[in-house]
Amino acid sequence: MPQASQASQAADVTRPAVPKARPEFAEPYGKPGKPLARNPFLIGLTGGLGVLTAWALAQALITARSVIVLIVVAMFLAVGLNPAVEALQRRRMPRRGAISIVFGGVILFFVLFGLAIVPPVSREVASFVGAVPGYVRELLANPTLRALDSDYQILTRIGDYVTNGGLAQAVAGGLVGAGAVVFDTFFSGFTLLVLTLYFLGSLSSIKDYLFRLVPSSRRERTRALGDEILGGIGGYVAGNLLISVIAGVTTWVFLAVLNMPYALALALVVAVTDLIPLVGATIGAVLVTLVALLQSWTLGVACGIFFLIYQQVENYLIYPRVMKRSVDVAPAVTVIAALFGGALMGIVGALLAIPVAAAIALLIREVVLPRQARL
Repeated sequence: MPQASQASQAADVTRPAVPKARPEFAEPYGKPGKPLARNPFLIGLTGGLGVLTAWALAQALITARSVIVLIVVAMFLAVGLNPAVEALQRRRMPRRGAISIVFGGVILFFVLFGLAIVPPVSREVASFVGAVPGYVRELLANPTLRALDSDYQILTRIGDYVTNGGLAQAVAGGLVGAGAVVFDTFFSGFTLLVLTLYFLGSLSSIKDYLFRLVPSSRRERTRALGDEILGGIGGYVAGNLLISVIAGVTTWVFLAVLNMPYALALALVVAVTDLIPLVGATIGAVLVTLVALLQSWTLGVACGIFFLIYQQVENYLIYPRVMKRSVDVAPAVTVIAALFGGALMGIVGALLAIPVAAAIALLIREVVLPRQARL
């Protein structure tokens, strides 16, 4: 016992003395409360700020929706035109020269389309305007209309509407609105072409930068999957363009044989509408058949039979042979993807839906299913 007491005293000597609390560090106002991080009010305020931030981001996305659509479509077109550029590069042509040739071909197509469509429409509008006075005289010679005019003063009211400036204001407002629509369409088209040119020129650097964001251990596999997806998109665009060209050329030859007025313009309409999945070919066929019916019943019936036969050939022979090497998507998935894309983004969504569905199917087949098999 004396040895134990001596040991404890020695330990007390070696142990550092605990300093006493200073009066200034005391708690004169009581014990502190709970940390603010657990305060329900602070949690609710943080949650409210998060909701407001999410709402502001959603509103910003909705406001910039048109710009986002332009960027997505431009990137889609750049990826679709890239195989043609690479094909020219394989023939020892510089990339800038290949891009110039491909992009010049795109611009030439739009110019030819405008030259083929605008003159017939202008002539039809001019002929209709010139025929309006004759239509008015025929209406005035109608006894029923004269009786209605005597009872309700229809022509007098129409004359007052014209002379008082109501018609001029309506026409001016309509012209201003139409001019705004035309200007907006032209500006959007020009912006789309410029963005497509920029993306096409810097596509390789964009791909490298995006792949560098992936961890190095997964970068090689991600690059392989990304190249496969981009190749599928390019193949889909090229195949869709080829199918549209076939539809346009076939329609032009058929209408030229029938001596149909504006055969080239109508064939271009069929080629452009055929780019739209599912319903595009039907829209073009209906438009051309209606124009043919205005010429004669014989032409209308002939066009209806031609498009009915051609769509079967395209759906069961041309489309499977062209698309079998570009996109590997089941027909049911194609229809569902096109419907969802059209509902979300209209025609643009329908165009993008099929390659997006092919990309998702590739990721599921190469990433998700092997991982599930290992579990």
